[in-house]
Amino acid sequence: MAKDMMSGFALYQPTDLKNALSLITKFGSDGWILAGGYDSLDWFKDRIKRPKAVIDLSGITGLRDVRETNNGIEIGALTTLTEIHQNSLIKQKFNLLSEAAGKVASPQIRNYGTIGGNVCQDTRCWYYRYGLDCYRAGGNTCYADTPQGLNREHCLFNADRCVAVSPSDTAPALIALEAEMIVVNQTGEQAIAAEDFFIGPGIDIERMTVLKPGDVLTTIRIPNTWAGAQFYFEKVADRNTWDFALVNIASAMKIKDNVIIEIRMACGGVECVPKRLTVVENVVRGNPRDEETAQLAANSASRGATPLNQNHFKIPLMENLVKRAIREA
Repeated sequence: MAKDMMSGFALYQPTDLKNALSLITKFGSDGWILAGGYDSLDWFKDRIKRPKAVIDLSGITGLRDVRETNNGIEIGALTTLTEIHQNSLIKQKFNLLSEAAGKVASPQIRNYGTIGGNVCQDTRCWYYRYGLDCYRAGGNTCYADTPQGLNREHCLFNADRCVAVSPSDTAPALIALEAEMIVVNQTGEQAIAAEDFFIGPGIDIERMTVLKPGDVLTTIRIPNTWAGAQFYFEKVADRNTWDFALVNIASAMKIKDNVIIEIRMACGGVECVPKRLTVVENVVRGNPRDEETAQLAANSASRGATPLNQNHFKIPLMENLVKRAIREA
């Protein structure tokens, strides 16, 4: 199925958002929005996606860079992962996001891949990516969720026909930081909580995010709520470079007199969306930050998990990441 040969398409390179939105509306389902291009080019080379028009947003300078505001920071969706990882303001206030961005793929990919592309990328399930008619592709089968299915990298929680997971490393960090995603279309602008930006198959099995045709993610806003908190990010993958996470975790904690007074924690690689660990948050809030609390947190993290035939290992892996996030932030 993989052919390494792209179908022909018309390339448009707008220099302002108004023109880009006009092109996106004009071409509708025949158009494809391009940011860094790493996820897009895979789709094109495998000939699974055959857009008639590609709208390249990289020339819109207003969608780049990190800006400090009275209430926090704003990050343009076209800001590269390397720029986010190295930005001094992000390191100073929200080092959690800097750490997460620095764990994505390889240096070469981070140099050109964007944060908008990282949070909007489609799932990596190979059955889906290679063009099989699974549920997510509009069919009536989940090939991963069968006795013979290869599902080592798939989900533990809240599967609904599809068992693929969200592949983003930065998404759990943005959820932990209470970020807002700014989505624009020709009717206006909407601010959506990062936690609500990602949607599971129970809402729409053919989409990973709330973005609909005609929508563009332009900006990510992070409030000062968690600025300077104690952060923890860890990613476990088969290889340190390039690979997607088997499980990753992002945590922001506020501690006073060694008591956890507030916490937000999210985990990737275990659900079709980045999973907010509210059970863990409720268990540890108000408790001392010690080994006993860390163990309680770990024990509560996997409640409700339903492993597949090849991914049972993700349960202790997730529990240990939660324990380290409490203990070592």
